[in-house]
Amino acid sequence: MLDSSQKGKHPVRSRHLLIIAAAIGAFCSTCLWAPDEKSPAADQGRVNIEPRAKPTGKPEAPLPKANIRIDTNVVLIPVTVTDPLNRFVTGLEKENFKISEDKVEQKIQQFSSEDAPLSVGLVFDTSGSMSNKMEKSRQAVAEFLKTMNAEDESFLVEFNDRAELALGFTRSPEEIQNKLTFTQSKGRTALLDAVYLALHTMKKKAVNPRKALLIISDGGDNSSRYTETEIKNLVREADVQIYAIGIFEPVSSRGRTAEEMSGPGLLQEISEQTGGRAFGVENLGELPDIAAKIGLELRNQYILGYSPSNQDRDGKYRKVKVTLVQPKSLPPLRAFWRLGYYAPTH
Repeated sequence: MLDSSQKGKHPVRSRHLLIIAAAIGAFCSTCLWAPDEKSPAADQGRVNIEPRAKPTGKPEAPLPKANIRIDTNVVLIPVTVTDPLNRFVTGLEKENFKISEDKVEQKIQQFSSEDAPLSVGLVFDTSGSMSNKMEKSRQAVAEFLKTMNAEDESFLVEFNDRAELALGFTRSPEEIQNKLTFTQSKGRTALLDAVYLALHTMKKKAVNPRKALLIISDGGDNSSRYTETEIKNLVREADVQIYAIGIFEPVSSRGRTAEEMSGPGLLQEISEQTGGRAFGVENLGELPDIAAKIGLELRNQYILGYSPSNQDRDGKYRKVKVTLVQPKSLPPLRAFWRLGYYAPTH
């Protein structure tokens, strides 16, 4: 249960260009579909493109560990790149990126595309309306956990009328799955409280440099003590990427409540602010595939690091923009990144 006293507080590169796995499903224009790397379909979905030859010379110094955080001197921004079919594009070079802060171009000083350890929070809806969706939602979590590595850690927040830390950080995916096996659906939907609790847990307990939340829910909020404004502000301050899968009734459905109607917009806004993404689902059969692709996306990101030209410690929000320098050998690409950060105050 949340502590009401805290309410309102906020806190390598590859030698080849690879396009990782498979076309977007016809089921949903916004839903990502790419085969699991471990399956035969993953190999069939890869396209290898020979890069230009590099001049020989002094080898580069080792890249720093990927780290999504604002340091005293360096800001590190995670970036996902996709092609028109929503497939991940890896193997790009530093020269393929430009980054600006408050419309002022910055010099990229650090560049990495390594798979660094993750700390992940699973935020799982157990409200009454999830009763016929629990089994597929459990399968979605199981597929996501299959993408995790030995150094990764994860925790579980469940929510209905209230949010609860059902299981603290563990390096055993089986513990998460076992906990969900006995979860039952009941009550209303305290989604915002659950996001707060997950971000608070991440800030206090996470040990890995990269942090992400995966939210699985079927509607908007109708039972939280925290407001949308409070959570949106907290999300902007947090050093966490947020991904969401919204299991929504069709727009034409007469049974959709006002909260459910606002659910897609809420999930999309809080996720895109962090460089994550939100996926809407109407067919329950899509859930496991989408969850697995989110896990894959977290494994195929670039980290861009720069020292801001504005060194003022004023605590103000700095807007960040990433621009791709389009490789001639590839179709038009799209980038997703964290949209900004708060400058330190001391």
